[in-house]
Amino acid sequence: MARPRIRPEPPRIPDPDLPRELTPATLRRSGETSEARIDLDPGATDAAHTRISESVVAPASVQTLDLTGAILTDVVLDAVSTVELLAREGTWRTVVVRGGRIGTLDLSRARCDGLVLDGVRVDYLTAGGATLRDIDVTGCRIGTLDLPGARLERVRITGSTVDEMDIREWQAADVDLRGADVLSFTDVRMLRGVTLTADQATSHALALAASLGIDVRTDE
Repeated sequence: MARPRIRPEPPRIPDPDLPRELTPATLRRSGETSEARIDLDPGATDAAHTRISESVVAPASVQTLDLTGAILTDVVLDAVSTVELLAREGTWRTVVVRGGRIGTLDLSRARCDGLVLDGVRVDYLTAGGATLRDIDVTGCRIGTLDLPGARLERVRITGSTVDEMDIREWQAADVDLRGADVLSFTDVRMLRGVTLTADQATSHALALAASLGIDVRTDE
């Protein structure tokens, strides 16, 4: 007899496969780095279209980290604080971003399979048109979470706050927002299929009613 399907299905994320010893390294554009402890320049680092695997990015406070079009596999970004982390059209597989503060995290049109955001503060996270599978967001503080046209599958947000969440035209399957304190959604009609708590549904009841054309008035 087939086992009943768990809903929502949780993310499937293995731990990054890291070697016991890491070699010091820096990043460069279109380079290739493996089994390394990566130190970042405090200014701007151009690592667009690079390949990084089985590596740890050491704690740092930098201006800009450009990973546009880069491929990351089994990578940990440990307490990296930056004004901009640009990762448009990149590919991230089994990546952990732990701690630190990011002004803008740009994952537009990126593909992420197995991404953990753990205790990160992000002012603006945009992933418009991205494909996000097996994503776990824990203990984060996010100002704006922009996801228009994105495709999400097995995504869970717990112990986190989001000021504004743009979900216009997204495609969502097994998205669990029960642990997210979201102040506002741009289009609550797109919450179909998303898992919320009863309290969350109540707090957004007026917006849900308005989306259905219900005229809710507080006066008698």
